[in-house]
Amino acid sequence: MNWDQVEGKWKEMVGSVKAKWGDLTDDEVAEVDGNREALEGKIQAKYGKSKEEAKKEVDEFIDGL
Repeated sequence: MNWDQVEGKWKEMVGSVKAKWGDLTDDEVAEVDGNREALEGKIQAKYGKSKEEAKKEVDEFIDGL
């Protein structure tokens, strides 16, 4: 699956995103609204990760779908 597919199915993906990154609130996940950069930014802020670490986590998440 690629990010365009995730973005197109965002409402269906919310549960998977919350399962992977449980510290993100419902509001934070809603704010992302399928935007990959926004998700990476939320992961950076919430988990104290670098931009590269957040990007890698999102890549691994997509690969696992």
